[in-house]
Amino acid sequence: MFDTNYYCLVAGLREYSLDGGAKGFDPHAILDEILRELTPRDLRAVRLLYGYYDCKNLIALRAGSPAHDPLGNFARERLKEETEHPRLLPHAIGLVLAAYARPDGEEAEEVDTSRPFEQALFEAYYGLCAASPSRFLREWSDFDRTLRNVAAATTARAAGRPVDGHVVGNDDVAEQLRRSSASDFGLRGELPYIDAVIAAVNDESNLLEKEHKIDRIRWQQAVDLVAEDYFNVNAVLSYLVRINLVARWTQLDEARGRAMLGRLLRELDGKELINNK
Repeated sequence: MFDTNYYCLVAGLREYSLDGGAKGFDPHAILDEILRELTPRDLRAVRLLYGYYDCKNLIALRAGSPAHDPLGNFARERLKEETEHPRLLPHAIGLVLAAYARPDGEEAEEVDTSRPFEQALFEAYYGLCAASPSRFLREWSDFDRTLRNVAAATTARAAGRPVDGHVVGNDDVAEQLRRSSASDFGLRGELPYIDAVIAAVNDESNLLEKEHKIDRIRWQQAVDLVAEDYFNVNAVLSYLVRINLVARWTQLDEARGRAMLGRLLRELDGKELINNK
């Protein structure tokens, strides 16, 4: 199947910088403008990209947290309805929700509920991305999962906690993160960015700078993955990844940023890194 090219749409997209000003920046308006132009097939790829934030919000709901990332596909109340009667969420996500809600039900036979809920949920999400028709979404999700796994494994190791419960997936890199005792998990030859991620995670002096360094790696990867894509959905998805990074950093001031980043670390059971400051 041939890709649809969005010449006018892509040509009219405004470029933003991770470091630049973003006066008047509205990620929701940008997304709405893009969604109106996409084919149903490409729209599904974009919705799946934003499904990551739905997973975050589902985890917050299950934990009883009021946190809700507005980048998700569903408002908090609608997502709460989905946790009780999944209709709009992808089947694989709904299956995980049902399995953990009803451990004795038939859904639990298809999901390993001995793992933490968030681990099973993200594994289902990344599995959906791996099966997407979009090359960018497949490659980006594989990169994103690996990057998060490296950061989580490094944080867990620094806190003296087992790595296994923080790593999502069973690919070769995930297994290496679980087994290796090497400072770079024996992955320096496979992941060109691993030293930068480990160095950023282990830098306790400035949490904002740590996250900024990791987001720079994400930004560059989003650019590199579409080096030969100019007007198709891959280019659109790459742009939206960067828009989401800008959206995050327009909200991070020093005080709020430290609180948010502290919460991120606590989600990885790495709160000792903050307490030791």
